[in-house]
Amino acid sequence: MDKGVIQGISDFMRGESTKEKPGYGIFPANFARCIRVDPDTGDVAKWDISGYTPVADPCDPGALGGLGTKGITIEMGALYYPPDDNSPNAPPTQGTLFKLTLSEPAKLTVKPNQLRGGVVLTNAESAVVNTTEATGIAIASFSDGLPPTHKDYAEWVKVGRPLCWTFPRQCHGDADGLKEGDAKSGFHFVGMNDLRIFTQAWKVLEPPFGPGIASVENGICADFARDLDGNATTGFYRVGVTDLNRLMEYYLKPNVPGDCGGSLQP
Repeated sequence: MDKGVIQGISDFMRGESTKEKPGYGIFPANFARCIRVDPDTGDVAKWDISGYTPVADPCDPGALGGLGTKGITIEMGALYYPPDDNSPNAPPTQGTLFKLTLSEPAKLTVKPNQLRGGVVLTNAESAVVNTTEATGIAIASFSDGLPPTHKDYAEWVKVGRPLCWTFPRQCHGDADGLKEGDAKSGFHFVGMNDLRIFTQAWKVLEPPFGPGIASVENGICADFARDLDGNATTGFYRVGVTDLNRLMEYYLKPNVPGDCGGSLQP
């Protein structure tokens, strides 16, 4: 990028690609760091979901500086069965892979990292990539993030700095940042739209027990308590009872406090 730094990455999926939840959720750069496989059974023995992201470590050969710098190296792959292009579980060939948060308006350039393999097709051949339209991409600013002094700042960074956490009322159940209702019955910020997002994200287990909150569109936005529930035996999830309590406290009520740390208006 030509100025500023890349602050965060979000909206990527984790885990196996399926017909219900397709995507590129395998990250070669961090697989060995975050996942330990039992050599005898072949089963996943440990998965550190908090550190499992597609951003390569800056100390890896050929990798760029990482979050907090002007450049990052992304490595994403897909695991699915049957392993062919016509598989019903294959990931899509277009769509959103992830979203970046920048410190200020800037122009981004995207190109293959040939030292780390570039773009590899299903048949293991390297793809010829046309980057004509991936050079000097104008990106809007984002200056309404949670300040470093906020109590949830570390958790916000940990989950990839999702934009929705910077909505003024997100921590009180406002998943989409939008006002609902009408002049006759009254307006409210926590309503049916937020309940819908919450329901879709309810107790979605993180890998290896489930597809992870990243597999649910805007699912992380329903993590109103901004915490991780569950345990290592049955699995962890981002949206549970503590979030339900937050949602119900202001559901369909006026005057929801705008004190959740951010000021972004969708």
